[in-house]
Amino acid sequence: MLFWTALSLALSLQLAPALSRVERASALQGDLLFLLDSSASVSHYEFSRVREFVGQLVSGMPFGPEALRASLVHVGSRPHTEFTFDQYGSGQAIQGAIRAASQRMGDTNTGLALAYAKKQLFAEVAGARLGVPKVLVWVTDGASSDPVGPPMEELKDMGVTVFIVSTGRGNLLELRAAASAPAEKHLHFVDVDDLHIIAPELRASIADAMWPQQLHASEILSSSFRLSWPPLLTADSGYYALELVPSGKLETTRRQQLPGNVTSWTWTDLDPDTDYEVSLLPESNVRLLKPQRVRVRTLQEEAGPERIVISHVRQRSLRISWAPALGPDSTLGYHVQLGPLRGGSLQRVEVPAGHNSTTIQGLTPGTAYLVTVTAAFRSGRDRAMSAKACTASGERTRAPQPVRPEAGPQEP
Repeated sequence: MLFWTALSLALSLQLAPALSRVERASALQGDLLFLLDSSASVSHYEFSRVREFVGQLVSGMPFGPEALRASLVHVGSRPHTEFTFDQYGSGQAIQGAIRAASQRMGDTNTGLALAYAKKQLFAEVAGARLGVPKVLVWVTDGASSDPVGPPMEELKDMGVTVFIVSTGRGNLLELRAAASAPAEKHLHFVDVDDLHIIAPELRASIADAMWPQQLHASEILSSSFRLSWPPLLTADSGYYALELVPSGKLETTRRQQLPGNVTSWTWTDLDPDTDYEVSLLPESNVRLLKPQRVRVRTLQEEAGPERIVISHVRQRSLRISWAPALGPDSTLGYHVQLGPLRGGSLQRVEVPAGHNSTTIQGLTPGTAYLVTVTAAFRSGRDRAMSAKACTASGERTRAPQPVRPEAGPQEP
């Protein structure tokens, strides 16, 4: 099994360059859903620039009944479908529909819109198709009136690749968790007037996600990765058998049996920096299906801050240090955030990889602060640790010492 997997991988690497850009584009297939913040938190000018950006993204993509299909959903008080997957069959018609889209206004109920988008992506009545890659592109100003985490995880669990474009006011940690991993490829922070700069890169990333795939791995980390595959079975027609074999360690093979209506699985508790051979065996009582295999290498281990030290405490400044200090080969750097425990403005400092201390100035005397140090890794993940610190309340003065009475009789 290992020999044939290695041989097929080598052949695929040799044949891939032979495909021209035109041939590769013509082979793309999938359902692409744009989720646009259309609420009152976005100005009419910003919405018009976002609409122009989405039009740029779809320009040149191969749309058609058997190729790519697109849908557009608005985020507002309630989600609204601008057009479904089967409504327009050409790129020109889709661009015209995007230009004609009007802002909906209302609240920013993104979580509600994500749950709605999940139904659209898998609803045949909306023109969605079974067995094709699913991609969600969420363009937002970062604000949301309801939680986005749970519905976004459901989408990713169903094999949807999530790209996020934030125009700059979003919570970095929340958006990194919401986007597919690695975040460097799937999350973009950009000013609304500079959206056109990222259009070519994002279009290429979407094309990569739409490339016809069978069993494939995503969200690869040091101790886990997610597997996805097209729906080959149903709950009534059979089941899947998954096998996970660490390179050269057949005796530690792990196995998992899954129902026929499942199309993804996450392996956890893996060793870092290790090659794994994965096999998907569809067992059907209706027809014979070939096994599918893929090789996955986990990332190097990611160790975040384990100890924070507060020193050089003054009335308006203090020094923050942490351990261990990680080099640029494993981390992008650190985010140090400091804010008063009783509420107030936050300070944020970026510290390059390889450094493990910084001094924060401009603080308030005699104030308790919460300090959070976050290590941002190249894999798209991050790890954080927090500690409390308090600035000095005033200049230190030496207290008067009491006079010690000498021994001997006291005068009356």
